[in-house]
Amino acid sequence: MRCSREGVSLLRKTEIAVVGGGPAGLSAALTAVRQGANVTLVDRDPILGGQLVKQTHMFFGSKRQYAAIRGIDIPAELIAALEKEGGDRINMLLDTTVLGYYDDGSLLIEKDEQARVLYPERVIFATGAAEKMLPFPGNDLPGVYGAGAVQTLMNVYGIKPGNRVLMIGAGNIGLIVSYQLVQAGVEVAAIIEGAPKIGGYLVHASKIRRAGIPILTSHTIVEAKGAESVEGAVICKLDENWNSIPGTEQTLDVDVICLAVGLSPLTELVWQACCEQVYVPELGGYVPKRNERMQTSLPNIYVAGDVAGIEEASSAMICGKIAGLYAADDLGYSNNMEQLSAEFNRELNELRAGEAGAKIRQGLEKLSGGGRVC
Repeated sequence: MRCSREGVSLLRKTEIAVVGGGPAGLSAALTAVRQGANVTLVDRDPILGGQLVKQTHMFFGSKRQYAAIRGIDIPAELIAALEKEGGDRINMLLDTTVLGYYDDGSLLIEKDEQARVLYPERVIFATGAAEKMLPFPGNDLPGVYGAGAVQTLMNVYGIKPGNRVLMIGAGNIGLIVSYQLVQAGVEVAAIIEGAPKIGGYLVHASKIRRAGIPILTSHTIVEAKGAESVEGAVICKLDENWNSIPGTEQTLDVDVICLAVGLSPLTELVWQACCEQVYVPELGGYVPKRNERMQTSLPNIYVAGDVAGIEEASSAMICGKIAGLYAADDLGYSNNMEQLSAEFNRELNELRAGEAGAKIRQGLEKLSGGGRVC
C-alpha cells in the first residue's frame, strides 16, 4: 500500500541529499560542496556528529584521518569547513527525520511536527547502525546497557552508569568504552569475549591490560543476577565449538553489564528504495550492493558509513568522501576527479590492510555475489 502525501508541503529541491550527519554523512556533504554541488544534509538529532559526539579517545593514523584529535572535536572541524566552503550551497536540517523514500526519488521528512517533501537529484544514505543485543536470562534488568548507551551517559551527559562493570565484547568498541569507564572512575571487573582471541586493535588492548583489567577470551555470559536491577553476572568458559564448559562458571559482583557485541546496519530506507542487498556477516548483516563509487543498484542512490558495512569511523569518513565525490561527479562537478579518487582509495586501502582489516576485506568480496531486492 502506498502512503499518501496529500496536504504535505514541498520543502525544496536540492542536487544532493545526505541522510545522516555522522562521520560519513558530514564527510560526504563536505566533499560534494567542495566539488561545487548544492547539498541538503538531514539528521534526526539536534547536533551533528553521530557517534563522534561521544568518542573522547584520540584517533590515530595520518593527519588526513584526524590523528591525535579526539572524536568529539572532529565534528566541529567538519561543520566549520562546511559552513565556510559551502556558503549558500549547504543546507543543514537538524531535528529532522526522514520518514520515507518514494518511487519518484523524493524523501518525505518531518521537522517541527510538519511533514514536508524534499526532491534531490542524488541521495547519499549515511544512516549508521544500531547496537546488537545478546540473549541471556536477565538481559532485561535495569543495568544492562549497550556500549553506545554507556558512552552517551558518560561522555554526553556526564553520568556514571554504575560502579562496577562487566564488559561483553573485546572488539574496538568494548576495549575503548572499558578504558573510558576507567577514566570516569568506574571499575571494570573484566572484559569477556566469546572468540578465542581479541577482536580489537592491540593498541587498545594494551591500554586495558596496563590498567589491570582482565580480558577473558573464549568466555560468555550465562545470566544476569538481581531482583530489581543487576547485582551480579555469571560467566563461563567456551570450548572450541562455542559450547559452555560445565564447571567453569563463576559469579562476578557487578551492577552494570555492558554489551559491545556488534552493530547492525540501519538499512530501512535502503530497503524501501529497493536497492539490491546482500547478507554479509562480516559487515554486520544485510548491506546494499555498491560499486567502487559507493553507488548502489539504483544509480541515483549512494551509501557511506555503517549502513554500507560496519567499519571504524576513519573508514566511514573516507567512504563518505568517495560517495560525495561521485554523487557530485554524476551531476557534472568533476574537479580533480582522478587525483581525489586515487587519494581517497589509497587511504581506504591503508586502513583495511593487514590482519585488522581481514574481516572487512572478506566481507567486501561477498558483495559481488547475488543480492536480494524488495
